[in-house]
Amino acid sequence: MDCTLRSPALNIAVVIPCFRVRALALRVIERIGPEVETIYVVDDACPEQTGELIASTATDPRVRVLRHEINRGVGGATITGYRKALEDGADIVVKLDGDGQMDPALIPRFVRPIAQGAADYTKGNRFFDVASLRPMPAVRLIGNAGLSFLSKLSTGYWDVFDPANGYTAIHRGVLSALPLDKISSRYFFESDMLFRLGTLRARVQDVPMRAIYGDEKSNLNVRRAAGEFGVKHLRNFVKRIFYNYFLRNFSFASIELVLGTALFVFGLVFGGLKWMESASTGVTASAGTVMIAGVSIILGLQFLLAFLSFDMNSTPRDAVSASLGPEHEPGPALKLPPADGTD
Repeated sequence: MDCTLRSPALNIAVVIPCFRVRALALRVIERIGPEVETIYVVDDACPEQTGELIASTATDPRVRVLRHEINRGVGGATITGYRKALEDGADIVVKLDGDGQMDPALIPRFVRPIAQGAADYTKGNRFFDVASLRPMPAVRLIGNAGLSFLSKLSTGYWDVFDPANGYTAIHRGVLSALPLDKISSRYFFESDMLFRLGTLRARVQDVPMRAIYGDEKSNLNVRRAAGEFGVKHLRNFVKRIFYNYFLRNFSFASIELVLGTALFVFGLVFGGLKWMESASTGVTASAGTVMIAGVSIILGLQFLLAFLSFDMNSTPRDAVSASLGPEHEPGPALKLPPADGTD
């Protein structure tokens, strides 16, 4: 562990949303290291009364229990913790789940890139080490691969993976600039966070980690979530393209997108109609007709590929937290010396 992270001037807070994790949450809290200033446990109307158990049992003076009367989902619970951490002056806020799948010993690894100004937001990635994926259920492997691709399209972060990973850390400057009331409050929360961070051009960095799988049960309905996530990713993709390429900026990439889409769609529709006409009448389409459809499709595809290349190279590379204005500055404690290579 980098000893500089234990500096009292660096206020690190941890948010733990709790729902049906009564048997595991206390063990998670016990493993949180001394580099953390405050631990916010958010009882999201848990039927197991996890909040009551922690409030009456936990001996760690850093623990503060926040309660919801109505269940708001993992995102809603996390946002409650975020708001309280900002109110209390936290410089960096770490979010980890209470189900024991995330190792609290990794907190310094998530905090360090933000503290050193290399990132605004860090998130876990369980796919760096192939050997560590063996305990992961097959349905989660397949689902994460699909969701990761959709997330790249909808957020513009082409160099990050495992978007549904809930182990994250965020700089207070960026957190205070986010529209917290507009972020999805349910299981789409992590993916929607990436979309919102993209609108700020925040620098996001993956942190390699291993997930710990035990007897815990997920509350996520995979089949229902797949359709919901697909629709929401499409919505965010349309928003991102409009914001980045037409509302806030207009470039050759914008022209490539418009021309590419128009030509590609025209070629498909025109070619399809002529093909059906030829099939019904028995008259072979002329070479000119085939050329018009074929060239339109090829040119449209080329323009779209050029746009995609531009979009992939436009992933935010620099942390923006220092440029958000004085009201978002966390203070000099975030200027840490280089890590010593240990955790």
